[in-house]
Amino acid sequence: MKLADRFDRRFEHVSRDHGDAWSPPRSQAHRRGIDLARAASAVADLLDALGVDRGGESLAGTPDRVARAYAELLTPEPFDATTFANDEHYDELVVATSIPFSSLCEHHLLPFSGVAHVGYLPGERLLGLSKLARVVTHFSRRLQVQERLTTEIAHWLEETLHPRGVGVVLEAEHACMSLRGVRAAGSSTLTSALAGLVRDDPRTRAEFLSLVGRR
Repeated sequence: MKLADRFDRRFEHVSRDHGDAWSPPRSQAHRRGIDLARAASAVADLLDALGVDRGGESLAGTPDRVARAYAELLTPEPFDATTFANDEHYDELVVATSIPFSSLCEHHLLPFSGVAHVGYLPGERLLGLSKLARVVTHFSRRLQVQERLTTEIAHWLEETLHPRGVGVVLEAEHACMSLRGVRAAGSSTLTSALAGLVRDDPRTRAEFLSLVGRR
């Protein structure tokens, strides 16, 4: 089953004379509003429940700082992704490698961070290279699991560009593994989402994996 068949069609496309511009819907955080005062109070309660003495000067502003930090990490950055006609009929892979990202694991609210390798095999439209990094950041700024983050990026490329193929590989270290539990510091988790010719054509698949340093 293709990625496009496994996800809701959540993206809006607006046609313009100079290209097709995509604007993400308003985030859930924007729709409901973020109550920083309530969040700070909850952080204070959590620290108290964990037996942390908040009487020291250095901890006085910690609840507010934590609330603001999580509000930032959970608010996707909006962006406009304008595509352009592939007038030169470019038909080779377009790949951006080692895009840094960080996100919050929805199971423990601990960060996971690493790099993303994102590519596509163009059809009729091309995307500005910087937007490959922006879409990674956009979907990272919410509670996530790495598997879903990987497929959301791939699905966005499919929906926005209708390319002949898509490839996304994420490599990340998870604090919930390195700092707690098994405490496997330095371990890396890899996930991939391939679609179209990048998935189905052995040569294209091998070329993409070779370009991102994977076999």
